Amino acid sequence: MDRDRELLRHFLAALAYRTQKALRGAPEYYATFSAGNRVRTPMELVRHMTSLMGYVRTFFVGGSYKPEPLPTFDAEVGRFHEMITAVGALLSSGANCSISAEQLLQGPFADAMTHVGQLAMLRRLADSPVAPENFIYADIRPERLDADQPPPARPDEHWPEAP
Repeated sequence: MDRDRELLRHFLAALAYRTQKALRGAPEYYATFSAGNRVRTPMELVRHMTSLMGYVRTFFVGGSYKPEPLPTFDAEVGRFHEMITAVGALLSSGANCSISAEQLLQGPFADAMTHVGQLAMLRRLADSPVAPENFIYADIRPERLDADQPPPARPDEHWPEAP
């Protein structure tokens, strides 16, 4: 596997890790929390993130991808992780991609990471802020793209927003 694909797989792993960080310990009402008019709920954001990764998959296998809503937040989160696992496998396999690594990164990969930030921001707005950590030391591994992510390696010991 070339260095570009290794980095893209690492980015997917960071996406998986940060998604779980934003979701871990969220209150039950968080999935449908509404911050206002035309702002996506966390459940809608995760579905959109799945759609972005499904879009990435089409550059490898063709076709189109538009996920239908699932009945529960856990199901949406599970499907998201299944999709990034599928994309990670395509990157590992050496399968031909019809766009460049740079285009994947600047387009759907960066877009998905932006939505992780929105998930974290919505946690704060839902009165359940996410504890900060130094992500440089996070245990992020390209082979771990599922929802089972480790706890922070270097969480901030003091944060004024602690509930």
